[in-house]
Amino acid sequence: MGYFYKMLSSPVGELKLVASVRGLAAILWENEDPKRVRLLDPQEDPQHPVLLETEKQLNEYFAGKRQRFTLTLDFKGTEFQKKVWQALVAIPFGETRSYSEIAREIGHPTAVRAVGAANGRNPISIIAPCHRVIGANGKLTGFAGGLEVKAFLLNIEASEPDEFILR
Repeated sequence: MGYFYKMLSSPVGELKLVASVRGLAAILWENEDPKRVRLLDPQEDPQHPVLLETEKQLNEYFAGKRQRFTLTLDFKGTEFQKKVWQALVAIPFGETRSYSEIAREIGHPTAVRAVGAANGRNPISIIAPCHRVIGANGKLTGFAGGLEVKAFLLNIEASEPDEFILR
């Protein structure tokens, strides 16, 4: 199956949007570790309809005009990873969850570390909002886009400006 990509300049840096014929497959960061998300050599297609719709919805999100994404997602991963990623999609705008809460939600209460690992391999950042997962102590923890970006995204969604700061 082929993949297609489009670059998007955003407030959090240059993002590489990747789609398959089934839907959005990835949103990759500017300084992405190539081992984190492995997709076969995507071809550039800036007019791909899934990528154009993703760009539109992300721009609305960054402008504070969108709280929910309505895109078809094409997750590639293990069944466990897909459960975690679906749990991420279910976290409401403006809310956070801990790794242990996600583990309980997917029926694997002792799999906190595995949830963390799956969260770290989430291929569809922002839309499958792994930035909404924080440490049980309320601190910001690892994020492929960097902790500054994680704080920025959480502050877009926060009820209080600058509610989330790096500690």
